[in-house]
Order: sequence, then C-alpha cells, then structure tokens
Amino acid sequence: MPNPSLRGLQAFEAIGRCGSVSAAAEDLGVSPGAVSQLVRNLEQCLGLTLLERRGRRVELSSWGRVYYREVAKGFQQLSHAASVLTRARNETGIVLSALTSVANKWVSRKIFDWQSLCPESSVRILGEEQEPRIGIEHVDFRITYGRRANVHEHVANLFTDWVVPACSPALLANRVLDCPQDILKFPLLNVEWESDYKASPQWRDWARLIDADGSQTFSGLSFTLSSSAIDAAANGRGFVLAQISMVRDEVAAGSLVVPFDIRMKLPESYYLAWDRAALERPVGQRFHKWLLTIGRQQDLASAPGAGLLAPPLS
Repeated sequence: MPNPSLRGLQAFEAIGRCGSVSAAAEDLGVSPGAVSQLVRNLEQCLGLTLLERRGRRVELSSWGRVYYREVAKGFQQLSHAASVLTRARNETGIVLSALTSVANKWVSRKIFDWQSLCPESSVRILGEEQEPRIGIEHVDFRITYGRRANVHEHVANLFTDWVVPACSPALLANRVLDCPQDILKFPLLNVEWESDYKASPQWRDWARLIDADGSQTFSGLSFTLSSSAIDAAANGRGFVLAQISMVRDEVAAGSLVVPFDIRMKLPESYYLAWDRAALERPVGQRFHKWLLTIGRQQDLASAPGAGLLAPPLS
C-alpha cells in the first residue's frame, strides 16, 4: 500500500479538527474542492471510507474517527516540535520554576551569584506548588521535592536539607537556655506540608531526638509553606524547625538565632528537572551545571558538622 500524502493527511486532520470541509479549507487557505479531492485521494490510498457524505454535509465515518484520533496525535507532535525549536532559539531567556518556599528563600538569593557569572542571561523565577508540564508549558528548569520528581522525564538529585530550631533574638528576651529541652517551653511554629509529601520533621520528632519528656503535648500555629513559618519566627512569634538552606542569611544577619544546633534530616531530597531543549540554549548547559553545583554545595552546608554562620557581634 502506498504511503498517504502529507497534504492528504493535513486536509483530513483539518476536517476532523474544524468540523467541515469549508472550515478546513479556510483554515488551510485553499478551496473546498481541493480539500475534498485530497481526502478522496487519501481514501483511495487507504482503501477505506473516511468521510460519510450526507447531502452537503460530511461526517467522519467509524473508520474516519479511529484514523483521526491517531493522525491528530501526529500533528500535535509536529506543533510541539515547532514550539520546542522556537523556545530553543530564544537567545538567553531561562524560565526556572521552583516550589514557593524554595523560590523565596533559596533560589532568589542564589540567583545573584549566577547573574554575576553570566550577566548577559535573563532568568525568570516562578514560585509555584503545582508541578509544571515541562516540554509543554514554558518552563525550562524545575526544582521540586521528593516523589513529585517522578512526573518529570529528566531529573537529577539536587540536595537533601536538614532542619534546626531557630527563633528571633527578641523572643529570648535575655532568657538563658540551659539545655535544648528549654526550647519546648516557648511557642512552637509548625510546618505541615500538603499530604502528597512525606511529613517534614515535627516538634515531637525533635523532642524524641533530644530525649525530652515524651508526655508533652505539642500544639501551636501551623503553616503549609516553610517560608511563612520562617518569617513568623523572624518576627518573634515562636521557634520554628527551619530548613538550613532557607535561614542561613537570617542567621548571618542576626534576625534568627539557633541556640542549639541539633539538626534533623528531611525524609526526601530536592530534585532538579529540566527540558532537554533548554540545554540547547546558549547558556542552558551552563545554567544546568551551575544549579547542580550549588545543590552539591547546599548538601554539604546543610548536613551536621557544617556549622551555621554566627550572628554579628553587637
């Protein structure tokens, strides 16, 4: 059987998509007669009736409906391929999507180092909880967490974070903490992520780690965003089990303090996902390598023994 002509497939796909011969002709910029002839040639090639003619109207036959579903997939892929090329030709623009707290408290602080290394590039940072459809939506790179990384095709481990108890110096108000257990006497801010994440370390977990009284009841205000809980702690509202990656600047500036550097590891890692087409950009591979490098650096900085930056002396 000879191969169907591309023009015949294009005409047939347009009829199925537009709903009529005249609409398909207008979409393709040709005459209705030309469209009809192309489809008749296609039917002869296949040995099947694709259109049922009812007076001046035409409808897809049962074979036509089956064939259209498959042909439409091919044209959608062609359209996607054109979109990928258009994006790949974009000279220096990069779109980086990240979980909201990661965007606010980690990426937005690191990105200035990238700008120093590559001042000619332009990066747009999107803070969003929902996973983007990389390759379909206009997103080049995505920083996500845990099992959510499984929805992406190209993924690499970025870093594993740890949490540590932190608060504003004002909360202590000249009170001396004799032991880690004293932290549990203060207001405690909780971070409770959405249900599709493995739970982050909670205060009851940290209390077990330091051998605190197991009969204590833990309550307090809860946040779904780590960044919101950290901001509340910096405003003197209580202690938070803060991610090391998100509070180094606050600890260095003295707006947060860590009376006892006792860390707990997050149950899962952060991951970097990317669109392969983004690596064809002039700075795409360089940006990809830079993200993985700062991820490795953060992995070392978050682990116990790395040390937090001390607050400035007054």
